Amino acid sequence: MRHLLAATFLLTASPAAAQAIHGYGSLAIAPKGDRVAAVETSGQPHGVITVRRVADGKVIETIDPCAACGYSGLTFAPDGGLAFLSREPGKPGVTLSFAKAGQTRTVASIAGIAQTPRVSPDGKRIALLVTLGATKESGAVQAGARQIGEIGEKSDEQRLGIFDLAGTVTADAVKPLSPEGRYIYEYDWAPDGRTLVATTALGNGDNNWWVATLDAIDAESGAVRQIAKPATQLNHPRVSPDGATVAYIGGLMSDFGAIGGDVFTVPLAGGSPRNLTAGDKRTITSLAWTRGGLRTVALAGDKSEIARMMQGGRQAVTFSRPVSTSAGDGRAVYSADGETAAMVVQDFEHAPAIYAGKLGKLRAITHDNDRVAPIVAARSITWKSDGYDVQGWLLAPRGAAGGKAPMIVNVHGGPSSASVPGFLTAGNFIGDLLNAGYYVFYPNPRGSFGQGEAFTAANKRDFGGGDLRDILAGVDAVVKTAPVDNDRLGLMGGSYGGFMAMWTNTQTNRFKGIIAGAGLSNWISYYGTNGIDQWMLPFFGKTMYDDPKAYEDVSAIYRIKSAKTPTFIYVGERDIEVPPTQSIEYWHALKDLGVPVSLVIYPDEGHGIRDPDHMADLRKRSLAWFDRYVKGGAAQ
Repeated sequence: MRHLLAATFLLTASPAAAQAIHGYGSLAIAPKGDRVAAVETSGQPHGVITVRRVADGKVIETIDPCAACGYSGLTFAPDGGLAFLSREPGKPGVTLSFAKAGQTRTVASIAGIAQTPRVSPDGKRIALLVTLGATKESGAVQAGARQIGEIGEKSDEQRLGIFDLAGTVTADAVKPLSPEGRYIYEYDWAPDGRTLVATTALGNGDNNWWVATLDAIDAESGAVRQIAKPATQLNHPRVSPDGATVAYIGGLMSDFGAIGGDVFTVPLAGGSPRNLTAGDKRTITSLAWTRGGLRTVALAGDKSEIARMMQGGRQAVTFSRPVSTSAGDGRAVYSADGETAAMVVQDFEHAPAIYAGKLGKLRAITHDNDRVAPIVAARSITWKSDGYDVQGWLLAPRGAAGGKAPMIVNVHGGPSSASVPGFLTAGNFIGDLLNAGYYVFYPNPRGSFGQGEAFTAANKRDFGGGDLRDILAGVDAVVKTAPVDNDRLGLMGGSYGGFMAMWTNTQTNRFKGIIAGAGLSNWISYYGTNGIDQWMLPFFGKTMYDDPKAYEDVSAIYRIKSAKTPTFIYVGERDIEVPPTQSIEYWHALKDLGVPVSLVIYPDEGHGIRDPDHMADLRKRSLAWFDRYVKGGAAQ
């Protein structure tokens, strides 16, 4: 349960409002490590596939066969050709294309949605995850299909398809390889091309990722064989170059796509997984298995680190900076020999750039954003709480006026996630706050990524307990070291951060205004009405039906008479992760108690607000709420 990995907790910029930032999406690197490709944008919604030399960043080719389409899923073939997906907004279907030697042709047309193309080791076939006749976008954060008619009887199925790269398959001829009833999340080719390794689950794909297994899928028959059933959530399955072993990231993860944990290996033939990084004080967030060995990206406190994995699980770090990184296949992509890497790098004060080069010598090869001025001054803050070392980020407006300023605490979603650096412009809500003179504080309390699995698991059966103490201790640390007015504090959060916002209102009156996005107010009623109940079991240990008191004890609605802080609430109408009934229940309680409260339910939105008009309305309402109750100090 999380916000969409946006540091601005669902309040993202519309293209018209944002600065003209040059963007780099779906970054891929050629097997030889000599070229990178990305979907590049520069102030316009339509992106162009751009191929650059790693040596100097020079553009050597652009690919744009559909001027109205969006592109994704860039992946190089062993021979250097480039596969990608295209999709025209407002129209059904996805096209799988292959570009080589200046020519682009269609490989397959999909009547539904598709993602994650991967070319086979021999370069003759390409695999793809397809959802035929999809009723919604892939993923639980997307707007859910309307619950009408007989519910729960049929779910979208994301299945594995394999296509001949030399042919063309029409939409009506697409036949998935993997069996019906099984949802495929991620996969990798074995080097012999006869097997694929995948994370899969039976039944509803949105809900069952938390109980997914590691499986082998026969590339000819589609037959599924279980390799392992890990006790943790798993992600990034990767097969060794000799085909004998599978590595994956395993850990306590509250959302598919929010990846963090330790590195495990298990024989492809099956067996018990072995933890290679047990006790590591870092969180592995990305994994690749190259000819040169395993490569990892990790979050270590406030830094992103790239490392070679040595014998025994030791990490030889080759890059360590307080930045965030991204790529089409994880947090970084690598050449076939693992000696060259590429990634998109940014932080709060520096706009995105492609970094590439030999490990240990990564450097910026693009400079499109070098002249974009930051609007924030950021620094990492650390403090002690209950014996833990806790980290967070403090953002201050550049050229802040003298005197003490109001501050907003932004609690990330998850809870298994982290607030990491991302470039900020005036075109999003955090930019609105900074321009209005607010400081913004992003704490990473226990339960977050960045300090190893023990820290991530430290909030099990303790939601709103130790993590809230960590946050309040962090506020104390900030007030002691920065010109922040302790009497003008606000708090906001989305998803799990929305729960924390609602819960905090029942625990302290320290904050003068609160914003809760897609928040969770009653774990009892939530359990039976959300679409992803499996995510709670690793945290609570038992279902709500078996241990209702554990769920009741952390429900804000059972402490609601202690809530006094004015609260603005928003949620998407078709949110299946945290249904709008959770917001309605909380709004009704505050309204009944006479606490200033406002609730907006945005039509057709899921677990996040995406429509530009809705985003603009949300930003306007949110800033007005904080200006009234925090900055202006209105009486409660």
